[in-house]
Amino acid sequence: FIQFPHISAYDSSNQFALSNTVTTVLWGTLVTGSGFTLNANSTATCEISGVYKIDYSLQFANNDNSQHEVTVWLTNNSNAVTESATVFSLQQRRSSTINTYVCGYSHVTFKVNAGDVISLVWATDKGATANGSGQGIYIEALPASSSPFSRPSIPSAIGTIAFVSAPTS
Repeated sequence: FIQFPHISAYDSSNQFALSNTVTTVLWGTLVTGSGFTLNANSTATCEISGVYKIDYSLQFANNDNSQHEVTVWLTNNSNAVTESATVFSLQQRRSSTINTYVCGYSHVTFKVNAGDVISLVWATDKGATANGSGQGIYIEALPASSSPFSRPSIPSAIGTIAFVSAPTS
Protein backbone atom coordinates (compact mmCIF):
# COMPACT_ATOMS: atom_id res chain seq x y z
CA PHE A 1 0.00 0.00 0.00
CA ILE A 2 1.04 3.59 -0.54
CA GLN A 3 1.91 5.46 2.64
CA PHE A 4 2.13 9.25 2.56
CA PRO A 5 3.64 11.41 5.30
CA HIS A 6 0.99 12.65 7.71
CA ILE A 7 0.20 13.39 11.33
CA SER A 8 -3.09 13.57 13.20
CA ALA A 9 -3.49 14.68 16.81
CA TYR A 10 -5.98 16.12 19.28
CA ASP A 11 -6.08 17.55 22.78
CA SER A 12 -8.64 16.98 25.55
CA SER A 13 -7.73 19.80 27.91
CA ASN A 14 -8.99 23.35 28.18
CA GLN A 15 -6.41 25.75 26.70
CA PHE A 16 -5.87 29.30 27.93
CA ALA A 17 -3.92 32.33 26.68
CA LEU A 18 -3.15 35.71 28.15
CA SER A 19 -4.70 38.66 26.32
CA ASN A 20 -2.75 39.71 23.21
CA THR A 21 -0.18 36.93 23.72
CA VAL A 22 0.78 34.39 21.04
CA THR A 23 0.17 30.90 22.45
CA THR A 24 0.89 27.48 20.93
CA VAL A 25 -2.11 25.17 20.47
CA LEU A 26 -1.58 22.02 22.53
CA TRP A 27 -1.67 18.52 21.03
CA GLY A 28 -1.79 15.94 23.83
CA THR A 29 -2.66 12.79 21.89
CA LEU A 30 -1.09 11.48 18.68
CA VAL A 31 -3.72 9.56 16.69
CA THR A 32 -1.54 8.50 13.76
CA GLY A 33 1.63 9.66 12.13
CA SER A 34 4.28 8.78 9.62
CA GLY A 35 7.01 11.14 8.45
CA PHE A 36 6.37 13.54 11.35
CA THR A 37 7.32 13.60 15.01
CA LEU A 38 4.94 15.12 17.56
CA ASN A 39 7.20 16.95 20.00
CA ALA A 40 6.61 17.44 23.73
CA ASN A 41 6.10 21.21 23.18
CA SER A 42 3.14 20.55 20.81
CA THR A 43 5.13 21.21 17.64
CA ALA A 44 5.59 18.71 14.81
CA THR A 45 8.88 18.05 13.04
CA CYS A 46 8.65 17.10 9.36
CA GLU A 47 10.92 14.31 8.14
CA ILE A 48 10.13 14.52 4.39
CA SER A 49 10.13 17.69 2.27
CA GLY A 50 6.94 18.41 0.36
CA VAL A 51 3.77 20.38 0.02
CA TYR A 52 1.39 19.71 2.91
CA LYS A 53 -2.13 20.64 3.91
CA ILE A 54 -3.06 21.28 7.52
CA ASP A 55 -6.65 21.09 8.71
CA TYR A 56 -7.57 22.15 12.21
CA SER A 57 -10.66 22.49 14.37
CA LEU A 58 -10.51 24.46 17.62
CA GLN A 59 -13.50 24.62 20.02
CA PHE A 60 -13.42 28.30 21.04
CA ALA A 61 -15.56 29.47 23.95
CA ASN A 62 -16.38 32.99 25.12
CA ASN A 63 -17.50 33.26 28.76
CA ASP A 64 -17.43 37.07 28.80
CA ASN A 65 -20.25 39.62 28.42
CA SER A 66 -18.52 41.23 25.41
CA GLN A 67 -17.67 40.11 21.89
CA HIS A 68 -14.02 39.14 21.32
CA GLU A 69 -11.79 38.02 18.46
CA VAL A 70 -9.20 35.30 18.19
CA THR A 71 -6.63 34.85 15.42
CA VAL A 72 -5.04 31.51 14.50
CA TRP A 73 -2.02 30.94 12.22
CA LEU A 74 0.81 28.54 11.41
CA THR A 75 4.47 28.92 12.18
CA ASN A 76 7.34 27.14 10.47
CA ASN A 77 10.59 27.22 12.46
CA SER A 78 8.97 29.90 14.68
CA ASN A 79 8.23 32.16 11.68
CA ALA A 80 4.66 33.01 10.69
CA VAL A 81 3.55 31.20 7.52
CA THR A 82 2.41 33.82 4.99
CA GLU A 83 -1.36 33.90 4.31
CA SER A 84 -2.11 31.30 7.03
CA ALA A 85 -3.99 33.47 9.54
CA THR A 86 -7.74 33.37 10.16
CA VAL A 87 -9.78 35.59 12.49
CA PHE A 88 -12.77 34.21 14.40
CA SER A 89 -15.25 36.48 16.17
CA LEU A 90 -17.16 35.20 19.21
CA GLN A 91 -20.29 36.98 20.36
CA GLN A 92 -20.84 37.64 24.06
CA ARG A 93 -21.86 34.64 26.16
CA ARG A 94 -25.52 33.64 25.95
CA SER A 95 -26.09 33.85 29.70
CA SER A 96 -24.13 33.76 32.94
CA THR A 97 -23.98 29.96 32.68
CA ILE A 98 -23.95 29.40 28.90
CA ASN A 99 -20.85 30.21 26.83
CA THR A 100 -20.87 31.21 23.19
CA TYR A 101 -19.00 28.73 20.96
CA VAL A 102 -17.32 28.92 17.57
CA CYS A 103 -15.65 26.02 15.82
CA GLY A 104 -12.46 27.61 14.54
CA TYR A 105 -11.81 25.56 11.40
CA SER A 106 -9.44 26.28 8.54
CA HIS A 107 -6.98 24.61 6.21
CA VAL A 108 -3.75 25.86 4.73
CA THR A 109 -1.48 24.38 2.05
CA PHE A 110 2.20 25.21 2.44
CA LYS A 111 5.71 24.02 1.56
CA VAL A 112 7.76 22.26 4.25
CA ASN A 113 11.36 21.11 4.22
CA ALA A 114 12.69 18.08 6.07
CA GLY A 115 13.62 19.16 9.59
CA ASP A 116 11.14 22.06 9.69
CA VAL A 117 9.22 22.47 12.94
CA ILE A 118 5.53 23.33 12.50
CA SER A 119 3.18 24.75 15.11
CA LEU A 120 -0.30 26.19 15.23
CA VAL A 121 -0.63 29.33 17.36
CA TRP A 122 -3.42 31.61 18.52
CA ALA A 123 -3.94 34.96 20.18
CA THR A 124 -7.02 36.78 21.44
CA ASP A 125 -7.82 40.32 22.48
CA LYS A 126 -9.12 38.98 25.81
CA GLY A 127 -8.03 35.66 27.23
CA ALA A 128 -9.94 33.78 29.91
CA THR A 129 -8.03 32.43 32.91
CA ALA A 130 -7.81 28.81 33.97
CA ASN A 131 -9.14 29.50 37.46
CA GLY A 132 -12.19 31.37 36.13
CA SER A 133 -11.28 34.71 37.71
CA GLY A 134 -10.84 36.31 34.28
CA GLN A 135 -13.42 35.96 31.55
CA GLY A 136 -12.77 35.93 27.81
CA ILE A 137 -11.79 33.47 25.08
CA TYR A 138 -10.35 30.00 25.63
CA ILE A 139 -10.27 26.66 23.80
CA GLU A 140 -12.63 24.30 25.60
CA ALA A 141 -12.82 20.51 25.80
CA LEU A 142 -16.12 18.97 26.88
CA PRO A 143 -16.71 15.49 28.33
CA ALA A 144 -19.02 12.91 26.81
CA SER A 145 -22.66 13.47 27.66
CA SER A 146 -25.81 11.37 27.79
CA SER A 147 -28.30 14.20 28.35
CA PRO A 148 -30.26 15.62 26.62
CA PHE A 149 -28.80 13.25 24.00
CA SER A 150 -25.84 10.91 23.88
CA ARG A 151 -22.65 12.31 22.31
CA PRO A 152 -18.91 11.63 22.53
CA SER A 153 -16.44 13.96 24.20
CA ILE A 154 -15.41 17.12 22.36
CA PRO A 155 -11.66 17.73 22.11
CA SER A 156 -10.40 21.30 22.46
CA ALA A 157 -8.23 20.86 19.35
CA ILE A 158 -8.17 18.46 16.39
CA GLY A 159 -5.51 18.71 13.68
CA THR A 160 -4.10 16.88 10.70
CA ILE A 161 -1.15 17.57 8.41
CA ALA A 162 -1.29 15.55 5.17
CA PHE A 163 1.08 15.22 2.21
CA VAL A 164 -0.20 16.85 -0.99
CA SER A 165 2.75 16.80 -3.39
CA ALA A 166 6.49 16.48 -3.79
CA PRO A 167 8.33 19.79 -3.37
CA THR A 168 7.69 22.31 -6.11
CA SER A 169 9.98 25.06 -7.27
